Amino acid sequence: MNYEKELAELLAKCTGLSTQEISIETPPEKNLGHFAFPCFKLAKSWKKAPPIIAQELLVKILEECPPWLGNAVATGPYINFFLDQTNFATNVLETILNQKEQYGANNQGAGKKILVEYSSPNIAKHFHIGHLGSTMIGNFLDKAYRHLGYNVTSINYLGDWGTQFGKLITAYKKWASREEIEKTEVAGLVELYVKFHAEADTDPTLNDEARAWVVRMQEGDEEGLAIWRWFVELSMREYNRLYDRLDISFDVISGESHFAQESMEEVAKMLEDKNLLRDSDGAKVVDLEEYNMPPCLILRSDGGTLYPTRDIAAAISRYNEYKFVKCLYVTGNEQSLHFAQWMKVVELLGHDWGLVHVPYGMLLFPEGKISTRRGQVIKIENLLDEAKTKTLEIIEERNPSLLNKEEIAEQVGIGALVFNKLYTSRIKDTMFDWERVLSFEGETGPYVQYTHARACSVLAKSEGFNFTSPITKLNDDESFDVLRLLYNFPTQIEEAAEKYEPYLIARHMVALAQAFNVFYHEHIILVDDKEERNARLILTEAVRIVLKSGLALLGIKAPTAM
Repeated sequence: MNYEKELAELLAKCTGLSTQEISIETPPEKNLGHFAFPCFKLAKSWKKAPPIIAQELLVKILEECPPWLGNAVATGPYINFFLDQTNFATNVLETILNQKEQYGANNQGAGKKILVEYSSPNIAKHFHIGHLGSTMIGNFLDKAYRHLGYNVTSINYLGDWGTQFGKLITAYKKWASREEIEKTEVAGLVELYVKFHAEADTDPTLNDEARAWVVRMQEGDEEGLAIWRWFVELSMREYNRLYDRLDISFDVISGESHFAQESMEEVAKMLEDKNLLRDSDGAKVVDLEEYNMPPCLILRSDGGTLYPTRDIAAAISRYNEYKFVKCLYVTGNEQSLHFAQWMKVVELLGHDWGLVHVPYGMLLFPEGKISTRRGQVIKIENLLDEAKTKTLEIIEERNPSLLNKEEIAEQVGIGALVFNKLYTSRIKDTMFDWERVLSFEGETGPYVQYTHARACSVLAKSEGFNFTSPITKLNDDESFDVLRLLYNFPTQIEEAAEKYEPYLIARHMVALAQAFNVFYHEHIILVDDKEERNARLILTEAVRIVLKSGLALLGIKAPTAM
């Protein structure tokens, strides 16, 4: 049951307003009720002061008094509504126990296609901390939209083309062997990349060689393409190993190379046909001064393509294949101008395709900003290993007899990293601190996971429960606080998806964990009274289901013991 909808229909019947005109608020204090209706909107048509309207309207409402409404009172210009707690508890808990992990799922996206492009590491570079935000936020959006019934295709769009590969091929042929690189994989490629830039500082001709290799590859040179394909294979070994640990998979893995030179030329021709291309020192650009942006570079003076060209070609190809209602691109906010530019170019071509850039802030470390060119990166693999090691140390101290400690340390350590990134608004930069991230107390992933494990422990110690209707033994404030958060979970999923903000789910999970822990400490669950015990176990099971579901949406495992 949607209580806001039911209340809006009741108020519409009693006021003559449409349900769209009804404004329902949440009172600032618990003692003022569960919902409130301000009567100011009726002052003009009723020609009375809002406090008088509230008194008169209250009479009509109490005459109707549906079974879900416990009471209503007029307080100044407001009517405050109190739900019938037995009806509320029964409805919420019955829905969760019936739907289980599908609680909050709906079909609002039926028949609608959404693409989510995320993670997108650069071939021949380490999967580093800069990719964590895109990977985690994109994974959440992928799961959330599927939960809401959308037909989602997740895309890992690899950075597998461009001038860096000319540099790598040049460095490889000068300073390395295949045997050496096979042993070191991506680490060896990164060393070559760093060496190239160090040497190019004193020998600029290296840059000319690199550009020549890029042109040769664009023209189909098999030697260069064979080396490039090998670089891709080496990189994917590392990436797939990490995706397995993060429990992430993609429907489509492609890259910039997928859009061949012919596709780029088609983009250039479309722009020429629309009279949008301009010459700029031999290069081809689209002038965006009218939109307060610098020109969008489409073709270099040597005819080489650039990121905007490839992104435009990719968007055209995807729309032709999928006819999506939205295509979400999850990248760091430092790329906002790039996306604004090429998406404006697509718009100028006459296309309104629902292209959406979903930017996010940086995860900051004491080491400062990462730089692949200088070899200064924080590898995600190292971060995951360290998270697991530190979590295992905490488990050894807190619960040394715990079974499957290695597996649980992996789940909690990785979950802590993911939760830390998703707990704040995605656009904000966040500073990383191990002590806070791995804390089993406070607003952290381990705290939510521990609460889930606590609920599992209580249920395991019980003799089970039977759902009986109505639930009459959950009339205390602590129970209602938990029930209210359980009830609001589906709304939070919809809002988080609409705003592309996983923090709404992360914070809701913390609030639910906190409310359940208050309930747990205030009320003994396994009491002798069978009816009371049964009701509290049902509530505990509902909390377990929703905590597990919320963590799953965030891409986090829910251990049953910690």
